[in-house]
Amino acid sequence: MTRKFTKDHEWVEQDGDGSTIGITAHAAEQLGDVVFVELPEIGAVFSQGDDMAVVESVKAASDVYAPIDGEVVAVNNDIVDEPAKVNDDADGAAWFVKLKPTDASQIDALMDEAAYKEFTQE
Repeated sequence: MTRKFTKDHEWVEQDGDGSTIGITAHAAEQLGDVVFVELPEIGAVFSQGDDMAVVESVKAASDVYAPIDGEVVAVNNDIVDEPAKVNDDADGAAWFVKLKPTDASQIDALMDEAAYKEFTQE
């Protein structure tokens, strides 16, 4: 599975005909201690760049943007119940939503891991 990244610090991992989306460890680190997560409803439809979720920390609130067009088919209620999981495992178990992509080719236009690492070091 190839993971791609956005300039807004979301990651996307395509898995079959679905895509799992979360925020990067870099974003979680920048936010500090996450205290609240708001996720969309299952069935919600987003276009690339739409506000999709909200994550709040002791420092700030931040929107999570849809990295691709798609329909929400699953949400991770574990991070709603325990927002600190985002700090503990942003790149893994603390995923935010699973989307059924409308146009999976949008993923190809996102940054690969090397480009994202370079982007975050600028």
